[in-house]
Amino acid sequence: MSMRILGIDPGIAIVGFGVVDYTGGKFHVADYGQVTSPAKMPVPARLKLVFDDISYVIEKYKPDEVAIEELFFNTNQKTAINVAMARGVLIVAAQNAGLSLSEYTPLQVKQAVVGYGRAEKEQVQQMVKLILGLNEVPKPDDAADALALAICHAHSAVRL
Repeated sequence: MSMRILGIDPGIAIVGFGVVDYTGGKFHVADYGQVTSPAKMPVPARLKLVFDDISYVIEKYKPDEVAIEELFFNTNQKTAINVAMARGVLIVAAQNAGLSLSEYTPLQVKQAVVGYGRAEKEQVQQMVKLILGLNEVPKPDDAADALALAICHAHSAVRL
């Protein structure tokens, strides 16, 4: 079984992405990085930028499947609403490309990557580095989170 997975850590200011090939139980990182939108830009323009940039990533890397983080609610409602809107355009970009989309909670990702649902962020990042055979922890954190989502999906898809 071989698949290319696009992991997405949604946000409005920074969207982390990670493209991972999973073949025969082994991982290979195709690419990872971030999509950003300036804070001073109006929200509709930021959403369009996020949509266009992630659509470009999808077109460039042609993933088979997409894994995206489910939202967890924080105390800042304005931020939560903006992130929810950005998550919506990310989902639409995946749907427009005809991709299968799976959603995972932070707890599920930590469980899949570290084996412990209450793991600290640093533990997850170190395990991402180890599992993917990278020389250093991926930066920014959002990209490391996106790679963790791709790992989580690979492990979950194998069991399906």
